[in-house]
Amino acid sequence: MSSQPPRSAPGRALGEVRAWRDALATVVAGIVALFVVAALGLWAAGAATLPGGAFPSVVAATVVTAVGGTVRLSGGAGPIAQSDGGLNVVPLSVTLAGALAIAVVFLLPLRHHAVVSGAQLLARVARTAVLWLLALLIVALTAKHTFRISLGDAALDDIGDLLGATPSVGFRASVGSTLGFGLLWLLVLLAVAPAVSRKTPLPPRLLPFQDSVRPAAFAMLVVLLAYVVLGLVIGVVMLFTREHPDQTAAVMLLGLPNLVWMAFGVGLGGAWEGRVPNPIGLPMPRALAAVLRQREGEATATVDLGSLTEQDGRAWLLVVVAALALLAAGLLMAVRSPADTRPWEHAVRLGPAVAITLLVVGLLTRVSARFGLSLFGIGDLDAFGGEVLLRPHLWLLVGVGLLWGLIAGFLGGLFTTRIRRRGDVTPDPDVAGTPAPDGR
Repeated sequence: MSSQPPRSAPGRALGEVRAWRDALATVVAGIVALFVVAALGLWAAGAATLPGGAFPSVVAATVVTAVGGTVRLSGGAGPIAQSDGGLNVVPLSVTLAGALAIAVVFLLPLRHHAVVSGAQLLARVARTAVLWLLALLIVALTAKHTFRISLGDAALDDIGDLLGATPSVGFRASVGSTLGFGLLWLLVLLAVAPAVSRKTPLPPRLLPFQDSVRPAAFAMLVVLLAYVVLGLVIGVVMLFTREHPDQTAAVMLLGLPNLVWMAFGVGLGGAWEGRVPNPIGLPMPRALAAVLRQREGEATATVDLGSLTEQDGRAWLLVVVAALALLAAGLLMAVRSPADTRPWEHAVRLGPAVAITLLVVGLLTRVSARFGLSLFGIGDLDAFGGEVLLRPHLWLLVGVGLLWGLIAGFLGGLFTTRIRRRGDVTPDPDVAGTPAPDGR
């Protein structure tokens, strides 16, 4: 019994170089996509005119938050006043661009293989993770800047310098959380990407799960991307029909998925709660801004279909769009599934897929931004600052997602019973009495 001869040392070395080259290409593609979209969005928001050459640092900080990192805000005026705060928000337009670039470049070499082992796939992930952490470390160290605040009078500025009380405010990325959450972000992405792509081979141990996981995962990916495309279309229309096109472009390039994926969750019956200061310098839909401002004291407002409809009667269309999107997802999943899959099997596959999708949407759309001030070390930082807060009702999102997914999966299976699907075989008309595989 003959065995395949092992590769020579030069062959192994060349293969290792190619593997590291592929990992480097994946990381470079992701970092470039993250920086380009973040820079364009911040430029549209007017950040390019920040003093002191702060624009590159602000772009780096945006990239940090896009992969799950945290940015700390700080400042003060020497011993007289100190400030503190934090920013925890994910600009999902930047995140989505980086994720798509990484997934495409990572999966491209795998499509040339008929079979891939678990060890090979893990080795590719490990190489990519090592280079990704190095890149994130550089980005996190770059994401810092301090702004010196002028008092408007040269004499006052000189006195401030003399007393060591020159007002300043700055930001700095948390290196530890950036590396930790950035690595987790990458690992989840590299686990989901092969599960969604039909053209990517899976390790033999995972092959039994591909028919039950891949169609549902692909269907939910299509739904999320379809919402982004719909949001882009609406955004382009608003660019030419509304005032302040720069603000609209900034929202599209920084936070479009944040808004449209929230709309998806609200349309299915989900809810968020939060508050924003009045006025707020962040552009957002008028109905959403009006709901978040309607509160007394420090209470939070609930963002759901009812509260949005009170501000804008057209909000009920969110239900129609979400229902049509999930019905299309059920049909797509059924068409891509084996022909002998029964409707109840489609239901139990799509239900958890929608629930998990809404759970991820809820976690990614959370916003927590706080900035406070204390004088001579006295007083609560929150008392002199402001806060932007938005948090999801996660259990509600998971529950409605599961219910809608079960219904959409079952209906998709029923509607496609007479559609020729993968696995169907057309009988030979010359062979009389040969039944079709499904018994029809």
